[in-house]
Amino acid sequence: MTGMAKRIRLVEVGPRDGLQNEAVAVPAAVKAELIDRLADAGLVVIEAGSFVSPRRVPQMADTGAVLAAITPRPGVRYPVLVPNLRGLDDAVAAGARDIAVFAAASEAFSQKNINCSIAESLERFAPVCERALAAGLRVRGYISCVLGCPYSGAVAPAQVAAVAAQLAALGCEEISLGDTIGTGTPGSARAMLEAVAEVVPVDRLAVHFHDTYGQALANIYACLELGVATVDSAVAGLGGCPFARGATGNVATEDVLYMLNGMDIDTGVDMNRLLAAGRFICDALGREPASKAAVALNSSKS
Repeated sequence: MTGMAKRIRLVEVGPRDGLQNEAVAVPAAVKAELIDRLADAGLVVIEAGSFVSPRRVPQMADTGAVLAAITPRPGVRYPVLVPNLRGLDDAVAAGARDIAVFAAASEAFSQKNINCSIAESLERFAPVCERALAAGLRVRGYISCVLGCPYSGAVAPAQVAAVAAQLAALGCEEISLGDTIGTGTPGSARAMLEAVAEVVPVDRLAVHFHDTYGQALANIYACLELGVATVDSAVAGLGGCPFARGATGNVATEDVLYMLNGMDIDTGVDMNRLLAAGRFICDALGREPASKAAVALNSSKS
């Protein structure tokens, strides 16, 4: 593998992966303004929502309206999650040009989360990816529970690699490796990434860490050392996992940016504008940001 990249691309997942688990209903106009603020801060990939069953994820029921309300910026991508062909059709009708599909590295989690085996989920995604690619859409693949499952415990790196290889074969141009319950440590993160990189080039891999045990930044750093150049994060540390009891939110974009700025690694993201976007959505939710950097930096300005 190559050494640490000079530029890191941050994939902002707050408006989808973060907000989908928030109890407070957020209007489409507020979600759209959040996305616009994040784009103004310099983020170039911002998850805009998902076309899933509104009964299952009520917060995402208005994703079509969100896409219609944002002000598209040149060079900025707004991917949406789709679980099946119907979701893909809805996404295309709403103007989406980037989609994502979601598999698990744990059989138990796959059954609990989407009521099917890993193999069945990949079979379901095959026609979705085929149709999306034929329409000129970009496809990203997510793998959950890459470092642990809330139902079955540890997950073998070889199992993660096997799922990643299958997603790559389906045409996913990038695969995001998610520590859904945040149990990973730098050692286990490195071992997992090394296994996956044997079957999918590291430049097609992203990392997606939750901070349940306070390990997210350390895990990200360990993966950066192995050449990963794409990191998922959520403004203000939004979200959690509804299927994993006690799991806290995604690593905060502000915290990742603060670390990368301190390492002189370029991201193109402006911290002040990012902080303002975090304050905006936290005001809408009626709570404080879960980002340590945001709390510290906001306090220093008051």
